[in-house]
Amino acid sequence: MAGESNASDDLPSDPDHLLTLALSRPQEALAAARAVLATHPPPYEASVAWQASGIVHRDLGDLSRALREFRAALRLARAAGRPDRESDVLASLGVVLAWTGRTEQALAALDRAVEQSRGALAGRVLIRRANVLWVLGRYPAALEDSRRAVSLLRRAHETVWAARALSHRGMQYLATGETGRADADLEEAERLLAATGQELESAVAGHNRGLVAFARGDLPRALGYLDQAGRRYKELGTPMPDLAIDRCVVLLAAGLAKEAFRDADAAVARLEQGAGQATKEAELLFAAATAALAAGDPVVARERAGRARRMFRVQRRDWWAARADLVLVQARYAAGDRGPRLLRQADGVAVRLDELRAEEAPRAHLLAGRLARERGRDAESDRHLERAARSRQRGPLLARSVGWLAKGLLAEAHGEARAVLSACDRGLEALDEHRLTLGATELRAHATAHGAELATLAHRQALRRGDARRLLVWSERWRATVLAAPPARPPDDRELATELAALRETVRQLNTAYSEGRDTAVLERERRRLEEAVRARTLRTGPRGTAERQAERFDLEALFAGLGEHRLVELADVDGVLHAIVVSGQRVRRYTAGTMTDAEREVGLARFALRRIAHGRSPARAAAALGEVGRRLERVLLGPAAAELGDGPLVVVPPGRLHAVPWGLLPALADRAVGVAPSALTWLRVRQARPPSRRRVALVVGPGLYAGGGEISQLAERYPDPTVLGGGTATADAVLAAIDGAWLAHVAAHGVFRADSPLFSALEVDDGPLTVHDFERLGHAPYRLVLSSCDSGVAAPVGADELLGVVSALVPLGAAGILASVVPVNDAATVPVMLALHDELRLGATLPQALQRARAAVQGDPLTVATGQSFLALGV
Repeated sequence: MAGESNASDDLPSDPDHLLTLALSRPQEALAAARAVLATHPPPYEASVAWQASGIVHRDLGDLSRALREFRAALRLARAAGRPDRESDVLASLGVVLAWTGRTEQALAALDRAVEQSRGALAGRVLIRRANVLWVLGRYPAALEDSRRAVSLLRRAHETVWAARALSHRGMQYLATGETGRADADLEEAERLLAATGQELESAVAGHNRGLVAFARGDLPRALGYLDQAGRRYKELGTPMPDLAIDRCVVLLAAGLAKEAFRDADAAVARLEQGAGQATKEAELLFAAATAALAAGDPVVARERAGRARRMFRVQRRDWWAARADLVLVQARYAAGDRGPRLLRQADGVAVRLDELRAEEAPRAHLLAGRLARERGRDAESDRHLERAARSRQRGPLLARSVGWLAKGLLAEAHGEARAVLSACDRGLEALDEHRLTLGATELRAHATAHGAELATLAHRQALRRGDARRLLVWSERWRATVLAAPPARPPDDRELATELAALRETVRQLNTAYSEGRDTAVLERERRRLEEAVRARTLRTGPRGTAERQAERFDLEALFAGLGEHRLVELADVDGVLHAIVVSGQRVRRYTAGTMTDAEREVGLARFALRRIAHGRSPARAAAALGEVGRRLERVLLGPAAAELGDGPLVVVPPGRLHAVPWGLLPALADRAVGVAPSALTWLRVRQARPPSRRRVALVVGPGLYAGGGEISQLAERYPDPTVLGGGTATADAVLAAIDGAWLAHVAAHGVFRADSPLFSALEVDDGPLTVHDFERLGHAPYRLVLSSCDSGVAAPVGADELLGVVSALVPLGAAGILASVVPVNDAATVPVMLALHDELRLGATLPQALQRARAAVQGDPLTVATGQSFLALGV
């Protein structure tokens, strides 16, 4: 929560206006206070002017100057002989003393102010003491002060101050878990403060409603409130460190740890450049430490948490210091420390967090339980895990998943297989419920990462029992949760469309500047700004409604019935080892293949070999080595399962980290129709999709292709009345309109994969990049889509093997089949492959069948053969 309030309604009109202005339009208030002081007014008026100036400097982060000015105001209040004026200034002074870490002095000043005030003034002072108590984590005392303040100020008919009291009381209710009361208080406070011109405080109340939304698990709404508050703070010229802290917490809950760390660390740097609040600097360091740990950087996490803990201890903030201690212990554990000293520290932190009733206590007990088990102290481990498991029945959904994980680990230690699987299922159900409150594809994908260990526990149980069916069911349980539901944003978001159009124009200008050797710094900044705006808008997107609330579950019998003549091989990564699960008819068998490390290495070598052939000078020589590359790839990916796949059509379900595999290189798969899917459930869904009644065809060629999209003109002659776009007509809006709901769309355009931000991966069209965000605006994806140019099929694995890229955007929108390359291909060599592919599609072949037959039709030329092997067919 940000902000503290100061005013005095019984002052003369001009001074009273000054104090009101300080919290609504701070820059105007500062100028007015200087003007008053320039007239050398009497002590009473001068005290008010110094207090107003101090408020503005406090909210700008200049706490040293604020302290000086509040002390000047206090001296003048005493000189004026007005105890009420003295109490009001003492309360302001106490808040800033607390913010600079002088906790004892702060509470002494606030206690004295409360003791010597009565009536409405007492209410105003109590609010400020409640604010400090809230910062110090003393929630019951803060709530009691806020309740008294609301009663006193309502009785005195002081609307502005009553609204401030409601705002503070709302935060106390939030701290004690009463979110309904919290939101009601904050909503009323925001409305009253806006109506009375208190713009900054109204923004703070809206900001804090974001925290209530977060506590309820509504992350998109929380981000919406926080972003709106950020805009209002910027308009008012008032920095607010709490905004970065709160955004960090929300982003972490969504699994966006790197973004959370970046925001928090940047806010620390900004605060350190000025005379910022010591309490806020410590909280920002703590936020940065937590985010760094979640992002997999325990060294940075330990450094930031250590700094935060030292500051918290100086400030006598026990609750915060104990939480920083937990991050320190977690960071050491993540860095590999398993010593007895760490166990003692983890045990002490868990006990202390229990005493403070901190919500992090279950995580502390979970860590202590792990450490104790690893050191052979089973009874101690059981005690900690049992304590952590209590959180599974209450609290936020993510906290419940921690409790179920503790329950699963406890059951595993005692050999209770059924209890392990039950705990894993319940924990993942909590995560499913949490995920389905999120709207943005990116949030959903990253949110699944919270349950990785739950899935691993279940996988291990299946392997121990030698149960291939159970392993398949749990592999599916942990896959494709993003693709199970349609995107939440409606396709007619005009503001998003406007921002994406501006981004396309900026990127187009950037590319021109690059080619002409001009400076690009300004354009790069504008590109980053627009990408941040687009990303922020999509992250604020909420779920469409109740239709999504129930996640679809995998049914093994439905898979048996739906496979028909197909066989399926699903690859499961369990503790770094790949297991190939083969489904044929009603049989499910498991084979151990290679390690994930070896598989990623071989995939990288295979893609390098294909790229070399596509753009090298000696494709025949490079092609000769492809056979051995394919054999090595087959051994590590399929192992003995390669000999058990039969010769019919095959469905391959790889982990997300193995999405970009050139499956056509594997000898066992070279002469068969192979469809790739992110999950068996997804494949079943697209197999049931029905093509549109009208066979509308869209053919698109983008700029800059070496062969000029040579297949497009020939394909246009093969289809009746196709929509053909290119040579300036293939703009983003025209392309989206043409492919929306088409029976078949073929796009010959360079693909640009953005590993740093996969949802800005794009196809290059005439007016700039057509990004994944653009594709998500479609009403209906084309039934089949052929992407015939560079890297169009590459996606980034995140979370639970989820994929963020062009493919992941289109499957939920109804695309039954997508053909895409996994390496940059040779434009000229692509033409014969594409023509042969379309000939088969026109005859009624599925996409995997058409690709297999097209490869067979272009045998002979090494470059063309390698080009065919660079494509994969996703879906049917």
